[in-house]
Amino acid sequence: MIVIAHPEFFWLLLLPFLMYLFFPNTKSYSDISLKVPFIEDLKKIKNEVNNRYFPKLSEKFLFSLKVIYLSLVWALLVLAATRPQFLGEPFRLKTENRDIMLVIDISPSMLQKDFLIKDYNTKDVYIDRLTAVKYVVSEFIKQRKNDRLGLVLFGTRAYLQSPLTFDKNAINEILQSTDVGMAGNSTSIGDALGLALKNLKNEKDKENKSIILLSDGENTDGYLSMAQAIDMAEKEGIKIYTIGVGSETGFMGSIFNIRSDELDEKSLKELANRTRGRYFRATDLASLQRIYQEIDKLEPKTNDSDIVQEKRELFYLPVLLALLLSIALIFYLKRGIE
Repeated sequence: MIVIAHPEFFWLLLLPFLMYLFFPNTKSYSDISLKVPFIEDLKKIKNEVNNRYFPKLSEKFLFSLKVIYLSLVWALLVLAATRPQFLGEPFRLKTENRDIMLVIDISPSMLQKDFLIKDYNTKDVYIDRLTAVKYVVSEFIKQRKNDRLGLVLFGTRAYLQSPLTFDKNAINEILQSTDVGMAGNSTSIGDALGLALKNLKNEKDKENKSIILLSDGENTDGYLSMAQAIDMAEKEGIKIYTIGVGSETGFMGSIFNIRSDELDEKSLKELANRTRGRYFRATDLASLQRIYQEIDKLEPKTNDSDIVQEKRELFYLPVLLALLLSIALIFYLKRGIE
């Protein structure tokens, strides 16, 4: 099906006729012009040339033919300006996808080395919490095929590192370049949650939106208290999954002399329950991996609201034809002068 994107430009077809009507012809100065003795000879030569190419056509007919020719060129240019397009048959695009905001704590307590892994010699090695989170979340990001992801990092302040995007590589690169303390030394879970909700609340389909909030402490800073953030999250109706990070005993923190905020499990559980989500506790790398695997199994909603339709621009066709006609006219006029 051929459609016109800008039909309002068709009024330009009248422009040459309006100029002809409202602009007077140039006054002739033939009476006061310089008399050239051989001008009659030039007229005869011109008539002979015209008779050679158009032996049976009068000058009046040739003038009309030129007007029609130029009008056709102008009409083609106007047609190109209206942007003719070819539209194919529309069809609904069904995809299974989610919009997920990753909200990750990068306060100094994330430096605690209480996550156990095996090194190349199969020996037990402790790594810090943020390193473990980077590893697990990176794998989670790579598995998101049709999902859009966003990233919020928080400490004393919460920062939107990336709005919702399909660019998984960019999200992963930002996460890997993150370091502890970049957002401050305290923890503002409420502000981080509010920022994530702000970036999701304008989305129409809230059933297909979710937030994964990971923290190892309690809300010790920021403008929003946990109670205010929980009330706000419940009103927005967006499902929130919370992850409490850290070993049950916390003895590794005392060994490495790193301050650890007490994990506010009660608030994280309440937040998850009131938003129809779930609370998880990650005490080691294996449990953190299982948590993200379980979240990955959550049923994505089939989205069939997007209508896809093939669209091809055709403006270049009248432009090309007008160009060819103009070249032909220039060639003709040049031959006529020679």
